[in-house]
Amino acid sequence: MKEVLWFLQAAFVYAVTLPVAVMPLPMALRIGSIAGGAAYLLWRSRRRIAVENLSRAVGSGSIVDGRPPAEIARESFRNLGRSLVEVIKLYHGLGAGILDAVQIRGIEHYRRAEEKGKGVILITGHCGNWELLALAVSSRGIPVAVVARTLDNPYLNRFIERVRKRYGNPVIYKEGALRSMISRLRKGGAVGLLIDQSVLPEEGVLVPFLGRPAWTMKSPALIARKTGAPVVPAFIRRMERGHLVEIHPEVELSEREDKEGAILEDTGRFTAYVEREVRDNPAEWLWIHRRWKRVSG
Repeated sequence: MKEVLWFLQAAFVYAVTLPVAVMPLPMALRIGSIAGGAAYLLWRSRRRIAVENLSRAVGSGSIVDGRPPAEIARESFRNLGRSLVEVIKLYHGLGAGILDAVQIRGIEHYRRAEEKGKGVILITGHCGNWELLALAVSSRGIPVAVVARTLDNPYLNRFIERVRKRYGNPVIYKEGALRSMISRLRKGGAVGLLIDQSVLPEEGVLVPFLGRPAWTMKSPALIARKTGAPVVPAFIRRMERGHLVEIHPEVELSEREDKEGAILEDTGRFTAYVEREVRDNPAEWLWIHRRWKRVSG
């Protein structure tokens, strides 16, 4: 019975998203923006989180935008709506124009890191259309393995996995991910990690983020030190027409001798890149996430 329900659920998702996929892109983006604005009004719990997070960031001076927090939050929802319709078109195989409109700046930084032969750890955050970031760089000759959670619905999971592989994104599932990541890096491959979500204290370290301490994953620093793989930040932002991916130079690791101190310093350096991107483009970050949970104050 569960298999039947999963199949019906997948069929429903496919049928609902197909009309969006076949629309001309400008129309689809307008609908995505409207849908995001509606979500801002209707999804009260997440709106409250977004506005509260932004209010604290603006109040602390971490975000200087000039717009009220609620307005930035509304635009963030709209960006999520636009990103969703772009992903829908890509997943239905109708997103060639979206990929063609992505500019990539700084690819030489990646190539320089790749030449070391240790693999490359690409770090990013939930900025802009982060799913498009992975697909775009892979389609330009940088096949990045993405770490993902297995979906409960096996039909949807297989569908998304096939799409990612079609664009050159191998999938590493979170179950047993550490071993798979290390294996790929040792073969000279690239692994992409989103590093801006809250983690359990045993999985991370406390580093400053937008004026407040936040539990941040320490695995990128641990893996980089274990494998020697260079860490390269990359971010995507929405432009007037299309998107811009910016790849930064390799991040220098800490020279501290004590391991815990070095991991803390490395994680702080990685997080600073995400923070800078959020400061520059606050309306494109995922403010609806409880980034500072498990931290008092």
